[in-house]
Amino acid sequence: DDPTMIRMLQDLTKVDPVTIPLDSPEVMSLFQSTEVLKIQPEDIGGTKLGCLGIPEFGTDFAMQMLIDTKPQHFSDLVRIAGLSHGTDVWLGNAQTLINEGKATISTAICTRDDIMVYLIGKGIEAGVAFKIMESVRKGKGLTPDWEKTMEEAGVPDWYIWSCKKIQYMFPKAHAAAYVMMAWRIAYCKVFYPLAYYAAYFTVRADDFDTSLMAEGESRAREALEDINQRKKDGTAAPKDDALVPILELSIEMYCRGYIFEKVDLYKSDATKFIITEDGLLPPLNALPGLAENTAKAIMAEREKGEFKNIEDLRLRTGATKSVIEILTESGCFDGMSESNQVSLFELA
Repeated sequence: DDPTMIRMLQDLTKVDPVTIPLDSPEVMSLFQSTEVLKIQPEDIGGTKLGCLGIPEFGTDFAMQMLIDTKPQHFSDLVRIAGLSHGTDVWLGNAQTLINEGKATISTAICTRDDIMVYLIGKGIEAGVAFKIMESVRKGKGLTPDWEKTMEEAGVPDWYIWSCKKIQYMFPKAHAAAYVMMAWRIAYCKVFYPLAYYAAYFTVRADDFDTSLMAEGESRAREALEDINQRKKDGTAAPKDDALVPILELSIEMYCRGYIFEKVDLYKSDATKFIITEDGLLPPLNALPGLAENTAKAIMAEREKGEFKNIEDLRLRTGATKSVIEILTESGCFDGMSESNQVSLFELA
């Protein structure tokens, strides 16, 4: 949920998103390499770019587009977003033309608006250019008369070929809006890294598993390798797909010099990651199996007063046996007695 992440970043950084510059070379570099993060691709499984966890650009598919097109400016990212949201616009079309050197990210058809603006620039009457754009962007192709008009106007063959391949095209305004949001999140990843990671993991807290992500870099790497192997074997579970990007971002965070603290019964928030001196403190609901409602109940009760013992917490929060086991295994009850009862052995 990108808007939720933006609001969280605004709260954590006190930065007005509207004031974030859209020409920052540091932010642009995320879409070109990992250098600004001060890590190497081999540190994060060979990922060549720094845009893991950035909306619109964090998937393998999107990152390959970035590698193929080599964007240099914000406007290039808008065009890439248009390509990624279209149907038969990139694969077997713009990608082929760019690889063959017939087009570049600046000249390829990326959004529906490109067609009309380009054709008008070639001298084709605006009304005709609009009709051609509308037909192409809906996947209806070109009429023979339109093809002839385009040829007479000097439109190259590759451009006409590209128009015939397209099945659906994204509007440029939508692409620009998506990229502006992604850019603002990327800005925080560069300049406010802990705020970025706190917001990212909070939005995905339901999928965050402290036993995998918060037990150190080696444990996170081991878990990611296990999932990748299961995918190769065809034995991966549906939840594994949700875990992969979270594990990748956890490893990246470790490589940038930050850590996860242990979940704390009194300091951890119910649902939000908290920024600490060295990294992040996960919320209570990041413990696998501990539901959000239970986490909120614990947080509400602890504000009324310290828990006298484990039994006191159970009675006040309604925690089930499984929840008590989860908290015990996580170390949240270290030093806390089971109940008020004192054994004869303890009195001796």
